[in-house]
Amino acid sequence: MEVLAAALAVGLGAIGAGVGNGMIVSKTVEGIARQPELQGKLQTTMFIGVGIVEVVPIIGVVIGFLAFFK
Repeated sequence: MEVLAAALAVGLGAIGAGVGNGMIVSKTVEGIARQPELQGKLQTTMFIGVGIVEVVPIIGVVIGFLAFFK
């Protein structure tokens, strides 16, 4: 049962981060297409957002380890 819990935590964290990154990048590309003069600011904001979203799978892995080694 611990293996299933760990797998679910890691898998759902990875799926959530993938969806979140896809949404962030797609909206940034749309913003750049509409206002090319703001490309630098939009890319900076996108990189910050992607960095924050990448924390989700790391937390999922930590929760998976906690569930597995409990």
